[in-house]
Amino acid sequence: MQVYKTKGIILRTLKYGETSIITTAYTELFGIQTYIVKGVRQSSKKSQGKANYFQPSAILEMEVYHNTLKNLQFIKDYSWAHLYNHILFDVVKNSVANYIIELVQHGLKQPEANPELFYLIEDTLKQIDNGSSTLVSNLPIYFTLHLSSELGFQIQGNYSVETPILDLKEGFFVATIPLHPYYVEGSSAAAISSIHSIQFYNDLENIKLNRNTRRLLLQHLQQYMALHIADFGELKSLTVLQEVLS
Repeated sequence: MQVYKTKGIILRTLKYGETSIITTAYTELFGIQTYIVKGVRQSSKKSQGKANYFQPSAILEMEVYHNTLKNLQFIKDYSWAHLYNHILFDVVKNSVANYIIELVQHGLKQPEANPELFYLIEDTLKQIDNGSSTLVSNLPIYFTLHLSSELGFQIQGNYSVETPILDLKEGFFVATIPLHPYYVEGSSAAAISSIHSIQFYNDLENIKLNRNTRRLLLQHLQQYMALHIADFGELKSLTVLQEVLS
């Protein structure tokens, strides 16, 4: 079986047997894949610390066996592609990273590769790790909007005097309140428009939102995702995130 080199972002990990794990990763080459990793939970010195590689949000360089006919693959070798400075120890940054990882799991229903999406997730996690408080607090909103674009339902138009209402069901800024209850108006619609138009992470520093506004925007965007993705469900990490964001 051929061996491939690919980067992978760990999404979740489960214990398997006495000494192994099953880990799901979003990979650069193959999209979402599930792997068996043998022996990482052994008590020997050689295995000590290996399980740390497979914490959610870890970014790895991997050598993997890949068989398109199988749902469960094998990892031959792995190493750090990026070592975090803060995410694993900072409560706020860890909560934001957990939100990103859970959102990806709920949003992606097919395993197909999407390198642009991989780079978006990778870059966002690195920005969380090294970014300022304001940037990190705005990143969940920014990422959710850009994820929706990558998944094919990008919000169209901008907030203006003529189009002050965001229709969440249709994904458009519109002139009048729709007949259904799924819409955003006022300062919340304006804030979503501002963040949606940002191209560079550093520009998030210029978006000043209070805690209540961020919480409200995240609720609206979870509703937006649920309207456009079948069986999207509820994000458990959102409750924690809303508590820790300033």
